[in-house]
Amino acid sequence: MTARRTGRRPGNPDTREAILTAARAAFADRGFDAASIRAIATAAGVDPALVHHYFGTKEELFRATVAIPVDPAELVPRVLAGGRDEVGERLVRTFLAVWDSPVGTAAVALLRSAVSNQWTARLLREFLVTQVLRRVVEQLDLDPAETPLRGALVATQIAGLAMMRYVIRLEPVASASPETLAATIGPTVQRYLTGPLDTA
Repeated sequence: MTARRTGRRPGNPDTREAILTAARAAFADRGFDAASIRAIATAAGVDPALVHHYFGTKEELFRATVAIPVDPAELVPRVLAGGRDEVGERLVRTFLAVWDSPVGTAAVALLRSAVSNQWTARLLREFLVTQVLRRVVEQLDLDPAETPLRGALVATQIAGLAMMRYVIRLEPVASASPETLAATIGPTVQRYLTGPLDTA
């Protein structure tokens, strides 16, 4: 009979939740870039290979901790497909397509939670910055010194739109068509992405 290794959790239903709990703490405290699979595994009391077994990559683990119902790796190519000058409109249109779909209910619940829970707010912020906006901005051949500001400015528009349309339900934004919102908000997002920034 083989002796069980000490200091490790056996493969049982609690293991997955233990990993998620450790991952939420790591991502919220240290951010996506600084958090490592090894450190998360140590905090959960499991082998790093078990983390990969349950969740795959660090990006997939992060998405599971935030409970985001969509994979940005699949959405971002849609935003970037086509001309550079229309990225702003496509970003708004893609965002609305997700939130207006059946999976949007989970996204709205996450947004509501982020408003009242600092931990959830940190996770959501990290998700938007590292998994969505960074992926878009890195493909636009921009000045690296400007990308953090550009990404943050885009986030103000996207998060503000989400709050007004889905949480506060401010009219006429709440009932406006996605095409109307993409046409009116998209140019502002485009300016934040590729237009001149007056930072003087």
